[in-house]
Parts: sequence; C-alpha cells; structure tokens
Amino acid sequence: MAERKRHPRVAVDGLVVHGDKLVTVRRGHEPFRGLLALPGGFVELGEPVEDAVVREVREETGLETHVVRLVGVFSDPKRDPRGHVVSAAYVLEETGGRLRAGNDAAEVVLVDPDDVPPMAFDHREIVRRWRAA
Repeated sequence: MAERKRHPRVAVDGLVVHGDKLVTVRRGHEPFRGLLALPGGFVELGEPVEDAVVREVREETGLETHVVRLVGVFSDPKRDPRGHVVSAAYVLEETGGRLRAGNDAAEVVLVDPDDVPPMAFDHREIVRRWRAA
C-alpha cells in the first residue's frame, strides 16, 4: 500500500458512441456509486493503456471496440477520492459485441453527448474536451 501513496495509479476511460448516443455506465461501487461514468478502470501491470481501455470497455459494456484516438490525459491529483489517479481517455469505435452491463457497472446508460448529465470523477470535462476537438 505504501507504493500507492508514493506514486499515482494509471487508469483509462473510453468514449464510445452507440447509434448517436454516448455509452456510459452507472457505477455499482464507491466512489460515486449510482452516478454515471465513462467505462474504464485501472491499467494492469504490463498492460498497454490502449489494451486496457479496450478491455475495460468490453468488461463494463459488452462492446468490442478499437482505439481511434487519444482525447487527453487527465491528472488532477483530486480527480479521484481514492488518491492520485492519472487517466488516459480514448475515443473508441464499436466493432461488435452486445451492449449489456457487466463487471462493476450497475447498468449501461446511453446519453446525449450534447447534454451530458452530472458524472463521476472529471468525466464531464473529458466529454467536453472530446466534443471540443
């Protein structure tokens, strides 16, 4: 545990459009239980971030995807109440699978990307940055 306090953890967040809606998940666990979030999670040791975001999106939404581009790196030390977490956010294109909640997502919620509701972490800012590009 001491290592986590000394160094930031690395996470990924995925932006996937299904039809004309942004794929989000309702968080099933703390922090931010019940709030919408982009599908994502922590990068595993030895895993490239691009593989991690594809894996996390598949685990949480059932969708198969591939990375299109990096939206940005989000590193505010206060973005996650569990500690300093740096997240790389990617746009992904859906290539298959079936939309369903999985892993630690309570449900999948499709939202209008131009009218995003309150979200966990700094995910509204990630969406804003994606839409501005």
